[in-house]
Amino acid sequence: MDKFFVSRRYLILGAGVTGNAVAISLSRHGASVSIVDENSHSHSDFNVIKPDDLVMTNFDAVVVSPGWKEDHPLVVAAVAAGLEIENEIDIAWALSRHKSPSQQWLALTGTNGKTTTVEMTAAILQSAGYKAVACGNVGDTVIDAVDRDDAYDYLVLELSSFQLHWMKDAEFAAVAILNIAQDHIDWHGSFEKYCEDKLSILNRANVGILNAQDEQIFMMAQNWPGRKVFFSLQTPAPGELGLVEDLLVDRAFIDDANEAGMIASISDIQPTLPHSVSNALAAAGLARSVGVPYENIQHALRNFHPGRHRIESILQANGVNWIDDSKATNPHAASASLMSHLSVIWIAGGLAKGADMSELIKTCAKRIKVAILIGTDRILLEDAFKQHSPGTARVMIDMDSDYVKGGESNSFMEKIVSTAVTYAEPGDTVLMAPACASMDQFVSYSDRGDRFAEAVKKLVKHDG
Repeated sequence: MDKFFVSRRYLILGAGVTGNAVAISLSRHGASVSIVDENSHSHSDFNVIKPDDLVMTNFDAVVVSPGWKEDHPLVVAAVAAGLEIENEIDIAWALSRHKSPSQQWLALTGTNGKTTTVEMTAAILQSAGYKAVACGNVGDTVIDAVDRDDAYDYLVLELSSFQLHWMKDAEFAAVAILNIAQDHIDWHGSFEKYCEDKLSILNRANVGILNAQDEQIFMMAQNWPGRKVFFSLQTPAPGELGLVEDLLVDRAFIDDANEAGMIASISDIQPTLPHSVSNALAAAGLARSVGVPYENIQHALRNFHPGRHRIESILQANGVNWIDDSKATNPHAASASLMSHLSVIWIAGGLAKGADMSELIKTCAKRIKVAILIGTDRILLEDAFKQHSPGTARVMIDMDSDYVKGGESNSFMEKIVSTAVTYAEPGDTVLMAPACASMDQFVSYSDRGDRFAEAVKKLVKHDG
């Protein structure tokens, strides 16, 4: 057992997936663990304390789950009591140094494309013969990926702004930043603070794989002293990754900067969309930073397919393509989807998380034939249309009064899909890319996407 954990008294804030995973691991290594959660229905195998019954002086450290703000009363009380404030990523890092000190971590953040790119990176490492896994904000928690007898060679971490906000100790062989656009402004308080937390990932590595076409990243990374490897969809300069005609090329991780190594062909990447190619360049950059050969990268990219609910084609019928991009939970992600199609019946709305919808509508209005608006913050989309594209047809869909989130009935989504059917004509795409989070009306973005697919398959008639 690690002496760092033995007999220490930990209070874990939040009985969710992360909180319970940390509790299990700490307990396994000799710590005393209690959990506090404001949700009276939370389930845990550990001692769950009600907030009103909490005595902070009974603990040595507090573990903050992602999503808890610094100004939360329990966090404020812990700081006032002089307790150490810990987080899952740093605890996992300390444990990894104890259990498998040769294990290397790669990490990635961004507003959109994180999950696809970390999974792509893990697939590349696996193709090269390494034991690697994508974890963090996708798949296993980081501490679960670390605390196992059969250690991985590489962890590829998807890190959210929440996780980065609390992280202090973890170190990475290399990191990547895909993009930065408005998201979670309600949590961070401002776009500037959101950017600061995103860019803080650079402080944990000496190599950064950075999107040269994202102005925010380009400007904010200028003062970072580490090795900056920029990637773009343009011809790369020495030290960069980019495109030459239909090839992805490397001019960064090669012996002669005047030469270029071929990573893959654009046709190796599916779907062949600009943001997919950009994600592939970032994944290739992370892989090249630890010496993975080009042939392994190309092989993995050829065989890689994005996960569920990310520009997932559900059905093609009567000349209409039905696409589930329920994972597009912010305007930046929705814009990428909308700009990939010419004539869209767009299903959008939900919880905006403080994001501004104006730029999305200004950029994409010409692609939108009809907007079907749902959810708590649909009025933000409606107002943006009124200001920037008042002629775009819009339909508001309300839930039935007896609708139950997560219930068996799919009548709400069937109403949405039925409305889309009335507008869809050959050549159109019906796109569920809501630009908002889902939790006001659905259990998760996966639940939203699954219900969309179910309704499409039930209601859309095939040719003949």
